[in-house]
Amino acid sequence: MDMAKGLLGRTTAAAMAAGILLALAGCRDGDGGDGAKNGGAAVIAPGRPGEKARTLSPEEAAKRQPDDGPNAADRTYVQHMIEHHRQALTMSALAPDRASADAVKRLAERITAAQQPEIGAMEKWLARYPAPSGAPAAGHDHGAMPGMATGQQLEQLAGAKGAGFDKLFLTLMTAHHEGAVKMAGEALAAGNNGAVEEMANEVVATQTAEIHRMRAMG
Repeated sequence: MDMAKGLLGRTTAAAMAAGILLALAGCRDGDGGDGAKNGGAAVIAPGRPGEKARTLSPEEAAKRQPDDGPNAADRTYVQHMIEHHRQALTMSALAPDRASADAVKRLAERITAAQQPEIGAMEKWLARYPAPSGAPAAGHDHGAMPGMATGQQLEQLAGAKGAGFDKLFLTLMTAHHEGAVKMAGEALAAGNNGAVEEMANEVVATQTAEIHRMRAMG
């Protein structure tokens, strides 16, 4: 499933869930559905074209919500993106002492300010949704993650200074961001968890804007 199809499927599921969970204020009379008989709030589930809406109890409505449980794609994305962000922080930490352009220094500051909290959020997500017992752990092979700088490239960046640092930083970080956007797109297409979807959308929005900014700077 490509990214566009994944997003369409998730949008359709969200629309259905929103319709199912449309609650009527107050209680129904004795002739209503299960929710009315139990004295609870009635929940309306829209029918398909040509069909009448159904009145559901809150319990029935809850069962009809789309499954939001994390799948392997969600876990792999979060685990890999933590490592991806950490490398961006390592690269950005070099800028204050080695960059010559103030714009590059400010960019590095923004990257750190955005990605450090995101790492914390992803670590909390992993703690909340541990992998099932016996499930294979996602590896941290940097070569498998798009956009990751090699060890040699990081050494070159650490040894550069001034305009040379600025140019190499922008080159490596642009590729790094492009890789992150690709990973986020794959998670949006194959993942299932709403929280991961939100994190991936944030990566796409933030890092796409920074890619355009870095290309203009370079």
